[in-house]
Amino acid sequence: MATHLQDVQSVVPPSSPQPLSIGLRKAEPRRLSLSLLIALVVGSMIGSGIFSLPQNMAASAGAGAILIGWLITGVGMLSLALVYQTLSNRLPAMDNGVFAYARALGGDFLGFNSAWGYWISAWIGNVSYLVILFAALSYFFPLFGEGNNKAAIAGASVVLWSLHWMILRGMRTAARANALTTVAKVVPLLLFIGVLIASFQRETFMVDFWGTPALGSTLDQVKSTMLVTVWVFIGIEGASVFSARAAERANVGRATVIGFVITLILLIAVSLLSLGILRQPELAALKNPSMAGVLEAAVGPWGAVLISIGLIISVGGALLAWTLLAAESVFTPVKEKVMPITLAEESTRSVPANALWLTNGCIQLFLLLTLYSSASYLALISLATSMILLPYLFSSVYALKLTWQGETYAGHRALQVRDMAIATVAALYCGWLLYAAGPKYLLLSALLYAPGSLIYLGTLKTRQGQPLSGPETGVLIIIWAAAIYAGRMLWSGTLTL
Repeated sequence: MATHLQDVQSVVPPSSPQPLSIGLRKAEPRRLSLSLLIALVVGSMIGSGIFSLPQNMAASAGAGAILIGWLITGVGMLSLALVYQTLSNRLPAMDNGVFAYARALGGDFLGFNSAWGYWISAWIGNVSYLVILFAALSYFFPLFGEGNNKAAIAGASVVLWSLHWMILRGMRTAARANALTTVAKVVPLLLFIGVLIASFQRETFMVDFWGTPALGSTLDQVKSTMLVTVWVFIGIEGASVFSARAAERANVGRATVIGFVITLILLIAVSLLSLGILRQPELAALKNPSMAGVLEAAVGPWGAVLISIGLIISVGGALLAWTLLAAESVFTPVKEKVMPITLAEESTRSVPANALWLTNGCIQLFLLLTLYSSASYLALISLATSMILLPYLFSSVYALKLTWQGETYAGHRALQVRDMAIATVAALYCGWLLYAAGPKYLLLSALLYAPGSLIYLGTLKTRQGQPLSGPETGVLIIIWAAAIYAGRMLWSGTLTL
């Protein structure tokens, strides 16, 4: 795919304050190769979600609706992957696209909220990873129960802080470890797909193809698949987040698209082939990780053992990838003075140490809260997914604005039209996701966005002459109005996680 690097120009809002230069890695060499970036993208997308995908998809949809859901998700996520590729190629000076593109679109406050929402999504996702990791370990060690009892939380805490100390040894060391676990997790997935192809029953796949009446209309079924399919693709922007550490900027876009294609093939194969082994009601009744139940039905008990081991390896790698992404997502905005300066500190090995401590501290707190909450794995991933929808939408709308105005496209009208079409599809897809998510998780998201605005306002005190603009004040009022409304609903019991 042509990159047209000769036409690349840096587009930074003229009103942007000068970035910080103290204590940051301005002269640090870029070190992450294409293969390591691809591993970060694939490793962050393939975590626990794919191992629970057969049950999660079949819980509220038949085979026909699932096929439609994958078609929508495939086109939408491909367009989003191409958006990140295009923006990284045409605007190589922008670090951490999730933050930078939102900031270029609507100013500092929008950029802050994008980074804040992405960061929260990342560490909440890690909480769900730790819960399902120890739920999988309970197959071998029953004392861990469903992954959220005292023994499981104690074990999860040990895993969390072990990863913490490994990352402090250096980002490249952690990235290499992630690459190894990415390869290790793909092997059992390929074996699973091979076995299911050999065991596939067309008659089983066609039973109640459009779902039973209890599942509702086809549209309702398709909507029900949306947050699940988005969850398993979260991480598609991983290379963009790490753009400042890439050996070559062009590799950021390449890694995004290559990682997406690899993951899409694996996800579709796992979810659809499972419907040829067990019927929809049988899949819906499976305990997660449901891939274990599917393979056990196909080959016997050893199949469940294999998948449980694969899940443990996979989640361990995803935890590492997402801890890296979470810390990086709040570290980069410090340079633009929209995050507290205390997060700027790096270790001697160029690791964003304070951002890492903050991230893992929040994960530890939420792990403890799971002891007293009935929140399920699906509820956690739905909340994590809803938090990331707005950052995705901001990136897509910014790409649409860039192509509409023609910035960086002088003399390349055909390329501009193509990229505008891709950005339009991505923006419409993100809007559809917000609709499919429904008001529940958007209101819960407001409760998590609201505290972030206080941090931003506190940061503004260190920036003379940088008050909130009129539109930013309007966004602040909307966030807090939604948060207060959600709080009242939680108090009354009409809104629950």
